[in-house]
Amino acid sequence: QVQLVESGGGLVQPGGSLRLSCATSRNILSIPVMGWYRQAPGKQRELVASIPSASSTNYANSVKGRFTISRDAAKNTVYLQMNSLKTEDTAVYYCKAVIYGNLVSEYWGQGTQVTVSS
Repeated sequence: QVQLVESGGGLVQPGGSLRLSCATSRNILSIPVMGWYRQAPGKQRELVASIPSASSTNYANSVKGRFTISRDAAKNTVYLQMNSLKTEDTAVYYCKAVIYGNLVSEYWGQGTQVTVSS
């Protein structure tokens, strides 16, 4: 079992920045894959960024060059630094952890609202 708690969402103007945090209940180095997803009203949940290992990251095309995913092993926390925010980035952002065992297990946080508006 893994508990994930997101924080850092809020209201920001276009062009602004936010940093989301996802605190995990277990050693983050034992979690093979962590990622950030988002879901806008009326749309499906989509991958924003993932960090399958400390040396590689993946990003949705829509956020490349603007968002950065990282993790701090000492704090068991994954971050999503979001710069140059656009109105279309407005969504609920979710943190996800994937653990491989006999089955592949997925764990989700409760989500944090990000609203980009002037």
